[in-house]
Amino acid sequence: MRYILPFLLLATPAGAADLASGDAIRSALVGNTVTGSMSASGAYAEFYAPDGSLHAADYTGKWAVRGDKMCFAYGQDPENCWSVVIDGAHVVWMSEAGEEGHGSIKPGNPGGW
Repeated sequence: MRYILPFLLLATPAGAADLASGDAIRSALVGNTVTGSMSASGAYAEFYAPDGSLHAADYTGKWAVRGDKMCFAYGQDPENCWSVVIDGAHVVWMSEAGEEGHGSIKPGNPGGW
């Protein structure tokens, strides 16, 4: 008689141990494009240039790694910083409240911005 045991897969939220260091953030994201979605603002696609500028299809901004967070400034808006979970080509943007968005890393600047 064969018994098949059911397996329960639980999604676990990213924990502090999963957060990327500043060096890991730079290594994975600088010079590359991330496409994804943020809970508050929806879909995005941004190229993070090595000079600290970011480029998208219809806007620009600035990025910086501060400690172990990636920070963004768009126009006159105040800078926002996020902890980052990086798993291969997948990125999760984290705040104190939890996951705020996600994306996929694409090499270089395929959008040509």
